Amino acid sequence: MSTLKFKAILFSVACLVIISSNCFAQQGHVTINQDKNIPNLLALKKELNKDENASDRYKIQIYNGNRTGAESAQKEYYTLYNQWRSSLEFELPRNYKIWVGSFRTRLEADRALKRIKRNFPNAFVFKPKKKKS
Repeated sequence: MSTLKFKAILFSVACLVIISSNCFAQQGHVTINQDKNIPNLLALKKELNKDENASDRYKIQIYNGNRTGAESAQKEYYTLYNQWRSSLEFELPRNYKIWVGSFRTRLEADRALKRIKRNFPNAFVFKPKKKKS
């Protein structure tokens, strides 16, 4: 009986070796066909988005107060939303603000505000003033 088990195990191992030697990973070749204008459009978009902090853009303020409150509000914001970037802004004397997004139109900002107000009821849309040089 033990020789029969030994032969069965030996046969199984031999079959596995033969099968595994005949198995090969597939190799493929990917060809990407894209319009020749796509790189130009990407370069144009990069140029347009280069100055995201331009004063002609709308932002949403979700917090105004001390630093620890601002940091916790920003952390809470990131757990709830990830499609708009936020920034921590400092204003004298000891005032911290959390600004969200960089919207080209008031309509875009208002749509985002509607969603953000669910969790930050004091949020509002504004257009930052130009910084004096």
